[in-house]
Amino acid sequence: MQAGNETLRPSLWRMMSLIRAVEERIGDLVAAKEIKTPCHLSIGQEAIATGVCAALDREDTVWGGHRSHGHYLAKGGDLPAMMAEIFGKVTGCSKGRGGSMHLAAPTVGLFGTVPLVGATIPLAVGAGLASRLRRDHQVAVAFFGDGATEEGHCAESLNLAAFYHLPVLFVCENNFYSTHMALKERRLKDNLAEMAQPYGIPGLCIDGNDACAVFEAARTAVTRARAGEGPTFLECRTYRWRGHVGPAWDLEVGAHRRAELDEWLPKDPIARLTRVLLEEGRSEQELAGWCAAIQREVEAAVDFARTSPLPDDSDLFRHIYATRR
Repeated sequence: MQAGNETLRPSLWRMMSLIRAVEERIGDLVAAKEIKTPCHLSIGQEAIATGVCAALDREDTVWGGHRSHGHYLAKGGDLPAMMAEIFGKVTGCSKGRGGSMHLAAPTVGLFGTVPLVGATIPLAVGAGLASRLRRDHQVAVAFFGDGATEEGHCAESLNLAAFYHLPVLFVCENNFYSTHMALKERRLKDNLAEMAQPYGIPGLCIDGNDACAVFEAARTAVTRARAGEGPTFLECRTYRWRGHVGPAWDLEVGAHRRAELDEWLPKDPIARLTRVLLEEGRSEQELAGWCAAIQREVEAAVDFARTSPLPDDSDLFRHIYATRR
């Protein structure tokens, strides 16, 4: 698809709006203590998951971290199954055993979300190596935060992917914080995209709040990967609105948090694309109708989760050990 066509932009807008609506609802349910699970919200960062996954095929694989509701939904994961998982119900996408941080949707290429910092990176490289051996041209994507770039296996994975020209996209969602420690408190330079260059990997720094720009960069990287030209490193600059964990705004954390939020809230990726759609002739009534449909979809998922059964005690050890053949 072209970023300027009539289909792509509404599609990106709907997906970002769905991710926002789902996560705001999860935040409300956590605050009300109806669901009890650590939840890491990506509100404010929706354009990255949406733009990258729009450039992928269903068979391409995606690996997300602890903040991956958006990755799951953007790759085509089933919303009621995700909501049931967060409720800990047996109808959940991980049978109610994983909660918010262990989502999976293998049928659409999301083989798992991994809370360990940076763990998605070698997993995606492994998937890329498998694709290379199968010669099926499937692309593997690792989503990770800026803190993950400081893990040793990130460097090892970049080197291996570059050496074997693996079909991998390294997507760094740079929200400038590793938990509560700012990027400039951890690194001398703000130059994450440049870290790919010593390995011979193209590194691009792009506006992570512009869904169309993310899509175009991802599409170019996917085309390179399928052609056997190797991996690409995308640094997508964005900002996390809510706290590291939970729905609170974390205004008490760090002296600069409130000032940074004031700077980033006007860069809202959904509001930006809303203005584009209105300029292109979409009406406010049309967008309101899309919002209403999204809200109905979210409430239906919550109702499904609420009415689903909890796992039975006798089922406790299933899905833990493999059966010996």
